[in-house]
Amino acid sequence: MFGHITIQNLNDYFKKLDERESAGVFFYRINGYTEEIAGFIRSYYEAARKCGVIIEGKLRNPDEKNLAYYQEIMGPAFQLSPAFIEAGLKKWLPRMNAHQRENVALSLYDALFLMQKEGKTEHMLKNAYIKCMCWLYYRFERIVNQLGENNVPKILYEGTVSQYELMILSILSNAGCDVVLLQYAGDAGYLKLDGLSLHSIELKLPGMQAFPQGFSLKQIQAEVQNAANRERMYGQRSKRLNCTNAWIEGSGLPDIQKDILKRGEDPKFYYNCFIRINGAEDKTTYANELYRFYLNLKNSGRQIVIVNESLGRPAMEEIAAVRRHHYTKSDQLIMDLSSNISFAQQPELQRMMVRAFVDVMLMEADEKEQAQLNLNRLTNQAVYVLCWLKRYQGRLFAGWKESDISCFIYLGGCKDENEALFLSLLARLPADVLILCPKGSGNCCLEDRLLYDIHKEQSLDLKMFPQEQTDVMIGTAAYHAERELDTLMYQDSGIYREKQYEKAQTVILQTMYEEIGILWKEEIKYRPSFSTVEDEVHIPVIFAKVSGVKDGLVPQYWRSIKELVTEDTFVIKSAPFIEPTAPNPMRSYAAEFYKNGRLAKDKIKSHPSYPYGFLREEIQDYILDKLKLLMEQKVIRGTFENGAEYTTIATVLNLPKEIVRLIQKFDFTKKNPKLIYIHTTEQIISLEDSILTAFLNRVGFDVVFFVPTGYQNVEKHFNRKLMEEHQIGEYMYDLHVPNLESSLFKTRISWRDKLFKRGK
Repeated sequence: MFGHITIQNLNDYFKKLDERESAGVFFYRINGYTEEIAGFIRSYYEAARKCGVIIEGKLRNPDEKNLAYYQEIMGPAFQLSPAFIEAGLKKWLPRMNAHQRENVALSLYDALFLMQKEGKTEHMLKNAYIKCMCWLYYRFERIVNQLGENNVPKILYEGTVSQYELMILSILSNAGCDVVLLQYAGDAGYLKLDGLSLHSIELKLPGMQAFPQGFSLKQIQAEVQNAANRERMYGQRSKRLNCTNAWIEGSGLPDIQKDILKRGEDPKFYYNCFIRINGAEDKTTYANELYRFYLNLKNSGRQIVIVNESLGRPAMEEIAAVRRHHYTKSDQLIMDLSSNISFAQQPELQRMMVRAFVDVMLMEADEKEQAQLNLNRLTNQAVYVLCWLKRYQGRLFAGWKESDISCFIYLGGCKDENEALFLSLLARLPADVLILCPKGSGNCCLEDRLLYDIHKEQSLDLKMFPQEQTDVMIGTAAYHAERELDTLMYQDSGIYREKQYEKAQTVILQTMYEEIGILWKEEIKYRPSFSTVEDEVHIPVIFAKVSGVKDGLVPQYWRSIKELVTEDTFVIKSAPFIEPTAPNPMRSYAAEFYKNGRLAKDKIKSHPSYPYGFLREEIQDYILDKLKLLMEQKVIRGTFENGAEYTTIATVLNLPKEIVRLIQKFDFTKKNPKLIYIHTTEQIISLEDSILTAFLNRVGFDVVFFVPTGYQNVEKHFNRKLMEEHQIGEYMYDLHVPNLESSLFKTRISWRDKLFKRGK
């Protein structure tokens, strides 16, 4: 027979027989609760379910049918001897081997012999024998042929054990079975039967308390069943799991830029980031920092998706494409809706998507269960998440390989729990998820245990992520700290060959009015935030509106404008410059050039009426790229709403010859071309003029509007504020624009200018 041994820790229960310090078994009773004990009971329950017996409540006494069957097979004979008992076991439980029969027979004999010594009659001994034999057959038959095996069978008993129950449990324990008594009412009842704890050992651990209200094996069984049901929801499991943020240094953008192959080596995991950055470390360089970050990601060949301010509600067509039914349970809902996930070209990635969807929806359902679960609302949330997943999965995982980690950037923060759920899902896929909240914390409702938060001290209002072209305003040093102006204006200069770069992106400088004259004639490479990254130039440009006349001095006003006129300056003296009714040969073709949400650049270049075929190829591509960007950013009011995109195409493809020549001449590292637009009347500026100026800003022109009247002009046709407006003096009307290009144009020099030798 097997002796009872003590445990060093609860996990000893799960050791095989040959792994234990001595070939013994465990028989413990548990009278109190800790989290460790709760975890052990769940694991032991699962082990007993697979290889053992679970007893909830009492062992039922044999009924008349049980006893009749016993009498039919075994007859009425009884002898208190090991040989008789062993012979009976061989006939009654034929699956037991000789060693198992011997151990059970000896253990049962010892128990009956002890009863005899206590004065029990032979009739009582016979009844106890028959009861034990019936229990062995009807309740423990599944384990009697495993007694003493290396994989030790388990018995889990819940409740207060009786004398005969303790007897049969001890018999099985002595024959090679582990036993746990789970006693919610404490040890008092047990000690009445075994006051010296000869049959079992009381478990004593630090911090044990009374069992929580409602704790039971039924509860554990429900949890196990629930876990099994949920496991079925996942279908075939993905081979790889996400290792999110565990490897990062906490630096933010540098973590996301870290080489994918250097993040970790365990092939079971893919290593991704889930980071939210609140605020900005330095608002004067924030946009430039993001732009460099974007270019580095792009040049590394990673798939990137950028969303500004909102994911946008799914369209009716997207929602209608999600198959769904009526649901009565959340598990049913999640399992059925997960069947909408499809990524046939990469089955392993599809399994990851299903797992991520099930994970986040289960978390959401469990959280709502705490309050009141609304299945209709949960269904709507799941449908939104599935719509967004289908919308972005192609762009995020195009040509996906197991070594790839894409990047999803969301500027502005999650506005509602639907967006938060979707980003939580993405963070469990092979993708870095970056949430930028430059205004500071409190602008994103997402909460997730995987999310890593970074907080910066400064804040700014940034609407667009600086991608190929940005609408953000980068303040000069003078704008934030005037004394640092000169230093920052002329830093990071370099020497570049003629036409070294063929691509450029622009960012708008936010300046003081006095800086316009200073920056106007400077080479671009000396301006703040100028940079070169790979094969592109980062061009800081001026885009401003000057309202009023300084001190009401008209001659000096015109002279200040004349001083801005260079050989590369195009001057517009009256509005509108392009009349809406003016002939435009490209207007009739515009609809052909934009179809299915994309600009057909090749079709434009091959069209017989295409006007720029004489330009260098890279200049043609540059013009068309900026046209595409202007439309994608919806700068012009009415784009993709009332056909303004077609007016945009027609206007850009019919630029004045002088402007085309300025673009052709433009060297991205030297002085940039200029546009001065003087608007002195109440005449409304045309949509075409607004398109022209916005386009030239993106090409790299400095653009300044002089509006002495202070009236609204170009901004009427913009979807958002693009220009910095400077109020320099009183409004004046009906001014006549002199010939600014003429060298004969002069103004009277004031005595102050003469005195300080500032005249010309």
